[in-house]
Amino acid sequence: MLTPHMIRIVFGGDGLGDFSVGEFSDHYVKLLFPPEGAGYRDPFDVDEIQAQYPRAHWPVTRTYTVRAWDPRTRELTIDFVYHGDRGLAGPWAAAAKPGDAMSFFGPGGAYVPAAGADWHLLVGDASALPAIAASAERVPVGKPVSVFVEVESPEEKLELVSPGDLDVHWVYGFSADRPGVELAEQILAAPWRPGLVDAFVHGEAALVKEVRRALRFERHVPREYLSASGYWRCGLSDEDWRARKKEWNRDIEVEEQVHGSPA
Repeated sequence: MLTPHMIRIVFGGDGLGDFSVGEFSDHYVKLLFPPEGAGYRDPFDVDEIQAQYPRAHWPVTRTYTVRAWDPRTRELTIDFVYHGDRGLAGPWAAAAKPGDAMSFFGPGGAYVPAAGADWHLLVGDASALPAIAASAERVPVGKPVSVFVEVESPEEKLELVSPGDLDVHWVYGFSADRPGVELAEQILAAPWRPGLVDAFVHGEAALVKEVRRALRFERHVPREYLSASGYWRCGLSDEDWRARKKEWNRDIEVEEQVHGSPA
């Protein structure tokens, strides 16, 4: 238990013999969970399950950031946000014990702090903390890096480290009614560093959209230097959010067209 709502699991074993990560700091894997009552459990072969079981019994996926990968010991570290019996992966992590098995796809990934940027901005909520922490560790030596994270309470703070010049801001009291509003306000109110910024904004979808809007159209962050993605959405299951994410992305495109390309 890293915090009251964050659990760290370290995976190992022969199944990681061919696993590796590449250049990205937001590498992720898609964990596979057998539905309740499916009649099988880990370890399993996905192709066999899909051939032998009806679709309703196929494993469901949950996407998680690779917090760390140690190629020497072949150990994979993943941090899970935990809210009691809510959700699927959090309760699994809370009940996990040595010897339990987990199947997954991956890794994927798309972001790494740009070496040519003058400074770096990492923004998100608790779900993005593993990616923010991993990205802070990849900022070039001495480069300024500002971190803004919205969490429920001070008990959710984690120690972040970076070879860059690290400045961390914690925003408390995550609100499902106004996700990202206070976070965006604090970013806009903070002193803005000169030069080219490379920004990473991930987490709850409404939070990401609010902060992204502030960065694009108030601070004029170039689109190509802004990585923004909604990991989840308040009030929606993971499956429902994935079904609606294309619509969310279209809204982003419409917003870009309405505002035009900032100078």
